Amino acid sequence: MAKAEATELFKCTQEQLYKIIVDYEKYPEFLQEVKNCKVLKTEDHRKLVEYSVSLIKSFKYNLWMSEKPQEQVSWEFASGDIFKTSSGSWKLQTEAGKCRATYVIDASFSLFVPGPIANALVNVNLPNMMSAYHKRDRKSVV
Repeated sequence: MAKAEATELFKCTQEQLYKIIVDYEKYPEFLQEVKNCKVLKTEDHRKLVEYSVSLIKSFKYNLWMSEKPQEQVSWEFASGDIFKTSSGSWKLQTEAGKCRATYVIDASFSLFVPGPIANALVNVNLPNMMSAYHKRDRKSVV
């Protein structure tokens, strides 16, 4: 299993960041590694989302995204090329007129990947991803 966690303070409201996170089909506009993202199915407060990603190699996977408006988005692995499991969440809180967001991911791979390499794969892109969300939140506020 590979795990990663990051907490950041965003210069936008909780509602604004939540809207960015759940606008899955716009991910290719600001997340460089996401080549395509589409909602395949919607059931109440959950969506089956297909991600096409290019990170070292190209692969696809589907996640069930569960949404608790303005507070949390969590996911569970449904199917895919490279992951055996993937779960995680975004938890959002208001702090001094800004949004504190905690991102957590826990994943395992369907092929053998040594532990240190698996952790590196999960962690290596985390700073870039958070930076992309920061840039996106500034655009949404303007």
